[in-house]
Amino acid sequence: MTRTPPTAAELALAAEVSRCGLTVTPHQLERWRAKRWLAPTDQWTDPATSALRPDIVHRAAWLAALSRPGRGISWIGWTFWAIDATEQTAALLRQALIWTIQLPLRQAGITLAQIPQGDSDIAFEARQNLAARMLQGRRAIGRDLDGLLRDHAFIAGITLPEPRTMSNPFDAALIRIGARLLTGGTADVSPEELTDAWRSVWTGPSEQLDRITDAHLAADQAGTDLHAVSPLAHGLPGLVRALEQADARLLCEAVRACTKASSTLMKLLQERADVEMLTVLMDDVMWDQWVRAGGIAPASRLGEAAITLSTVQYLLVPGWAEDLHRYQDRMDRMLAEPTTPTPDGRPA
Repeated sequence: MTRTPPTAAELALAAEVSRCGLTVTPHQLERWRAKRWLAPTDQWTDPATSALRPDIVHRAAWLAALSRPGRGISWIGWTFWAIDATEQTAALLRQALIWTIQLPLRQAGITLAQIPQGDSDIAFEARQNLAARMLQGRRAIGRDLDGLLRDHAFIAGITLPEPRTMSNPFDAALIRIGARLLTGGTADVSPEELTDAWRSVWTGPSEQLDRITDAHLAADQAGTDLHAVSPLAHGLPGLVRALEQADARLLCEAVRACTKASSTLMKLLQERADVEMLTVLMDDVMWDQWVRAGGIAPASRLGEAAITLSTVQYLLVPGWAEDLHRYQDRMDRMLAEPTTPTPDGRPA
């Protein structure tokens, strides 16, 4: 099929990108516009000067740097949608998050409509069976990032901060409980079962877990169900509804914050991974609440799931967004610090 000849604007943008040492074709520009990663052509120039807008050149250069033959750019495309925050890009972002959060169901051949509602014995048993299906064939994760770092540190004789919570957030006991929470919400998991699952992997101070348990008992006696205010109170259907109903502006804000934080974390770990930096990162509540459970987000389906999880927490967990912004400030300061030169004068 004969393609439409490139326009003057496309040729001009390709030339500007080449000055950045990158290559872009008119076909790529057409595809990026179709995906709403790049603005329509009529928005590329400054109305007053007719010159290409610097932000358009910058965006096209970023896309050219990220693009690889046969590979997508994954959740990084979500970042562009969140930055633009138009009605169209917010809708695309919402659709991508809702599609991603249902991945555990799709992998098990289950649809959201198949999850029965209600507290009857039949509905409960059906949800338990669906949870079991979700776990069939699932590959177990032996150790998470925290465990790997500690293993290497131990071999090297390096002391890192003591664990704050659990040995592995992906432990089989927690995953089994998590599957039941996704299908049936907190009503399908008793407080005792949840506490037992936590205790099986808990490595932090025992009194910390005791305080959490005591808080739930006190709330029960006062007639307050703390599980009811959990983001998983109504399982996966509740999370989907929350994403469907989230304010578009806030949804874009959440994704901007979560993608920026994950990008900063990856840059720190790749470029500044020393004992002092790791100690600072690990000696913060967000190491367990975010880094180990969604902060590491590779450009893949796994990374999309991580960003989606972080976005849900940003939207639904009280205080979580404020903690993420605080952690972001800390990471930014660490990145801005000068590196220690090596004996030959090069940065460490």
